[in-house]
Amino acid sequence: MSQLAFVLPEINRDATRQKVESLLERYRILLLQVDLDFLPKITSSYTMVAPSITNEFHSSTEDAATKNVDHQRQRDKFLKRMQQAVNRLSLNERSIIIKRYMDQEEYFDYEIYYELGMSERKYYRIKSRAFYKLAFALKEEVYIEHEGVN
Repeated sequence: MSQLAFVLPEINRDATRQKVESLLERYRILLLQVDLDFLPKITSSYTMVAPSITNEFHSSTEDAATKNVDHQRQRDKFLKRMQQAVNRLSLNERSIIIKRYMDQEEYFDYEIYYELGMSERKYYRIKSRAFYKLAFALKEEVYIEHEGVN
């Protein structure tokens, strides 16, 4: 009688940490982003292309407005997703992540563990655990690929 083998995938800890850190950095950048990127062109442009007669109306103002709305929608969705994931963490984990990555002021790790009254070792242990919880909550964990395993 053969036994069914079930192998749990192994998480790539460094790649997962880097991915979560990049998402948290993106969060901070999106909070600061100004919507001037998608303003319509005001100056006219001249070309030597003959106009074509179609029923299609094309406006740079409409294009800019559409891009702006789409960008805002994607940004808001990402920010909400990050906030919901962070809110699922424990109090200590949430305090560390918010202070280190989501606050407008940028702090160093040593400033945070001193402010929270934690030892350095405890701080990094909690921070590491928070990263993996965030990775799973956001479905962004990275697995080690083993050859020959399906």
